[in-house]
Amino acid sequence: MAEDDLLSRMLHAWRDDIESVPFPQFTELLIPRQQTRSRHAPGPSAARVTNATRRTDA
Repeated sequence: MAEDDLLSRMLHAWRDDIESVPFPQFTELLIPRQQTRSRHAPGPSAARVTNATRRTDA
């Protein structure tokens, strides 16, 4: 029973602590521009993606 009281007090203390911090408000949200990929052939450091589900009917 004493453990339940301790857990309840800890929960209330945690909630009071969380609620004491104001939620941030943004006047303007800036999203950085995406980088464009080059259209050159893939170099040796580029990963190759293959279709692993392709099956051949023999």
